[in-house]
Amino acid sequence: MDGTSLTPQQQKLNAIREVLPEVFAEGKIDWEKLKAALGEDINFSNERYVLNWAGKSEAFKVLQAPTSSTLIPVKDESLNFDETKNIFIEGENLEVLKVLQKSYFAKVKMIYIDPPYNTGNDSFIYPDKFAETKEEYEKRVGDKDEEGYMTKDGMFNKNSKENGQYHSNWMNMMYPRLFLAKNLLRQDGVIFISIDDNEVHNLRLLMNEVFGEENFLGQISRLTGTPTGQGTNGLVSELDYILVYSKSSLMEFIGLPLTPKEQSIYNQEDDNGKYLTRPLRKTGGEDRREDRPSMYFPIKAPDGSDSFPYGPTGYESRWRCSASKYEEFKKNNLIEWKQTKTKSEDKESWKPYLKFYLEGRLKQASNLWKDIDGNKKASVDLKNLMGAKFFDYPKPVELIKRCIEISTNDKDDIVMDFFSGSGTICQSVFELNKQKFIAVQMAEKCPEDSRAYQEGYKTIADIAKERIRRVSKKIKEKTPKYNGDLGFKVLKLSDSNFKQWQQIKGKDAKALEEQMKLFVDPVSKNATIENMVYELLLKSGKDLNSKIEHKENYYSINGNELIFMLEKADKKIVDAVLKEQPQKVIALDKLFKDNDQLKTNTVLQMKDAGIEFKTT
Repeated sequence: MDGTSLTPQQQKLNAIREVLPEVFAEGKIDWEKLKAALGEDINFSNERYVLNWAGKSEAFKVLQAPTSSTLIPVKDESLNFDETKNIFIEGENLEVLKVLQKSYFAKVKMIYIDPPYNTGNDSFIYPDKFAETKEEYEKRVGDKDEEGYMTKDGMFNKNSKENGQYHSNWMNMMYPRLFLAKNLLRQDGVIFISIDDNEVHNLRLLMNEVFGEENFLGQISRLTGTPTGQGTNGLVSELDYILVYSKSSLMEFIGLPLTPKEQSIYNQEDDNGKYLTRPLRKTGGEDRREDRPSMYFPIKAPDGSDSFPYGPTGYESRWRCSASKYEEFKKNNLIEWKQTKTKSEDKESWKPYLKFYLEGRLKQASNLWKDIDGNKKASVDLKNLMGAKFFDYPKPVELIKRCIEISTNDKDDIVMDFFSGSGTICQSVFELNKQKFIAVQMAEKCPEDSRAYQEGYKTIADIAKERIRRVSKKIKEKTPKYNGDLGFKVLKLSDSNFKQWQQIKGKDAKALEEQMKLFVDPVSKNATIENMVYELLLKSGKDLNSKIEHKENYYSINGNELIFMLEKADKKIVDAVLKEQPQKVIALDKLFKDNDQLKTNTVLQMKDAGIEFKTT
């Protein structure tokens, strides 16, 4: 309620809505739909199957706009910075995704995100062409308060249901992020997105457009364990969903470990381990000879008789496999003979069984997940870990672990969450000890009257970082022999260390002259050597876990892949760099100031050595 009276116009709109609800879109009358509903001039413009919404073109412009931002290392907030392969990035996720495009293109195996559900109470950053220009949006996203934190005052738009573009605003927020996320996925990569009833319908259409309808792998329904309060007026919601899409057809689910109860049925054992047996004869649907004639053939039993796949009442069934596959099973000692009899037999006869070993056995994941602890327990677990309740509605660790387990299989696989919140994905990776994570969270300021703020956590990112530290410590104490990576390196989104060219409007010669003076030295006033190393690393397409060695007045990246000259340049240093035989060298142009001969000789020597040489 906004406290204003009901206008005659609103009364009429409400009356129309009661009779013709189908003609409204985001609270406004769609005149084409109204005409069609009344049977007049039925002629929809641009008639084709297409997903469209208010602001889509502007969202695409925001997606396409390049960024000059970078990431800077923050070692004092990290844990084992120099050795760890796990990464926690603090910054607005759209800009971070842009920064990572070159270094992590097609390198991420799995992405899980839990974006705002658009319940009517969410606040998030989105491009909105009805309220601001692209330049205004970019300026707003880049602005921070005096302490450098992103606040909800002015930077986060609250998307209430009274908003004229309620669904469109949410889609404008999601659209560019999903496009950029797809770029980061490997060809065999997969993305999981948690959502509830408010936007599940739009998200499915949005994902079809970005990832392709053919790459839809399924919609998981998850019991939350408690009513969420986000249901309709008629039904309480105790479900949320996870949409699953692959980047391409190369994605294959791996499966889930068996529970102790499921393992118990493997009650036989030989030198190769525990196993169970199932009849080689096909049972169930399509088990008759005529269904697969090639799978009906005689097999020699231990007594020399021919065994055929007869059903329990004597009808001709079929085997589970072809004759050639049977020979393969037999060669690998996977066939076991037993003497049994069916209802149609007078005495026992030999029948073949196929062995299934327990070792390495996995089960296919269902699309109904009701065996994972709900949101309430997840909140209690996080509260116990942190000592107080600092975060609402965290996702259960077991939920994220299951998503990781069925979609990754290698210790070097990268999993990512760019709406990481309290850092559940980080704890999940630590507990599984199989993957590396990239977590992205905005430095969103905690309300000053909140318990978290009073305990010293100024931002949501601060809560997440402390959670990761505590989980790491807890695992070390509980499992002293743990041999995995329990560290994380913190990086923060920052302005470039290099001055950016500003377009001069009009023909202001003096302004252009002043602009040119700035670029005698392109390095920004607040830049540091270390921060420049990481910026050039990213913009050269090297990942954040590259090996960085500081040698005498230059930096070596991944051995001889790349060298940065950022401190000093003279003949001795150039000779040392040439001796390394790197593939590429990047140097600050200002290092050659007043020494054109050194620069000319360096360019020629690098060219003769087959080394790509660039100055900035």
